[in-house]
Amino acid sequence: MNTEIKSYPGLTKYHKQMRPIKLILLAAVITFSLQVNAQKRFSLAKSNFEVAGTSNIHDWVMKSSEGTGSAFLTITDSKLTDIKNLSITLPAESIKSSKTSMDDVAYETLETKSHKNIRYVLKSADKVNETTWVLTGTYTIAGVSKEYKTQVRVATYDNSTFVLQGSNRMTFSDFEMTPPSAALGVVKAGKELTVLFNITLVDFAKSDSNLVIK
Repeated sequence: MNTEIKSYPGLTKYHKQMRPIKLILLAAVITFSLQVNAQKRFSLAKSNFEVAGTSNIHDWVMKSSEGTGSAFLTITDSKLTDIKNLSITLPAESIKSSKTSMDDVAYETLETKSHKNIRYVLKSADKVNETTWVLTGTYTIAGVSKEYKTQVRVATYDNSTFVLQGSNRMTFSDFEMTPPSAALGVVKAGKELTVLFNITLVDFAKSDSNLVIK
């Protein structure tokens, strides 16, 4: 018995109308998937912090490499397009100079007995160009928080490693601190100081690998 397959114009027209809609939906799903996959968690693998200031006798610098932290970065078409949730913690007493006596005075000013850590939390990030960003975030020092804008230079290595470098000018009074003094007030620190940082963020999935950046 011969079976005749008939063509229904209405049904054919329906399929033709549905084809563009399916393509649009498929494109939307693919685009969304790419955007989701582009955002990755990064951990702070390496850090260098400096606090620099002046006194009536000489300039001074204190350093630390014990920062910890993490961030979520969005990479689209091999380019960094967003920085989110960047947070950094630095043990206050990890900051050291070449003199123990100076460190003790600094820790007293920082009130490290009750405020063990210095923290930074990102609020927003604006891209200027491929190597420059402006970050708005909050520093918490000696229990007092203050918001700063920071211009940051960004270097990229294989889309799995990002190095951020920048600095902030501050005053002791910004954090309700009195400039420290030593030797019965003979040595007095200046009112201003500069915080400099160089941090390396590595893809969290690769953070356990041995990575050396010079």
